Amino acid sequence: MHNTIKNLIYIEELIKSKANHNELAKIIAVSKTFPIENVLPLIEYGHLHYGENKVQEALDKWTDIKNDNQNIQLHLIGRLQTNKVKFALKIFDYIHSLDSEKLANKISDEQQKHKKKPKIFIQVNLGNEVQKSGIDKRNLNDFYKFCKTLNLDIIGTMCIPPNDGYTKKYFSEMSDLNKKLNFKELSMGMSEDYLEAIRYNATYIRVGSKIFGSRS
Repeated sequence: MHNTIKNLIYIEELIKSKANHNELAKIIAVSKTFPIENVLPLIEYGHLHYGENKVQEALDKWTDIKNDNQNIQLHLIGRLQTNKVKFALKIFDYIHSLDSEKLANKISDEQQKHKKKPKIFIQVNLGNEVQKSGIDKRNLNDFYKFCKTLNLDIIGTMCIPPNDGYTKKYFSEMSDLNKKLNFKELSMGMSEDYLEAIRYNATYIRVGSKIFGSRS
C-alpha cells in the first residue's frame, strides 16, 4: 500500500476516534505543488476531495482527471483574484476564500455565464492580520446578506487562525460565528491542528504535509 494511502487512513481513523458528532469531517488532501504522480494513488484508492492554491496549476493538473472522474471534488483554498474567476469556475467545485464584495460580484457574474455554481466559504480574518485575506468578523453578517442578493451558494465560513498559541480560542469563536449564521459547513484545521478543529465542529479540514510529506 502506498504511503499516501496509509497516511490518509491513519488520519481517517484518528478522526473517527476523536469525533464528537455523527458526521465525520471531510479531508481535503491539499495537493498544491505536488505533481499529479503523487496524487494518483489516492485517486485510485477512491479519495474524492483535493485542494489547490492556484488556478493555473489546478487547470494543468486536474482537467483531464476530472473529465475522467466527475466524482472528484476540487477545492480552491488559496486567494482568488478577480481576473482568474472565469478560469476557476471551469475546474473548482468549492471556493474557500471569498473575501470581498468585488470578488463576490465577479463570481456572481461568471457563474451566470458558465451556468455553474460553486459552493463557497466566506473567509474570516479572525485576528485582523494584514498579511491574511478575509472578512472582518464584525462585517460577516452584512457581507453574507450581500452575497445572498447575488445568488451565491454560500455554505459556510473558513479561517486560518493567527499562529499565536491560542488556536482553541479562535476555533471556538469561528464555530460560534458559523452557528449564528446557521451554516452547516465549516472549513478550518490543517496538518498541525486538524484534530483541534474537529472538536470545534469543523466539517472540512485541509491536510497536506501529513498526507503527502514535506514540500521541497
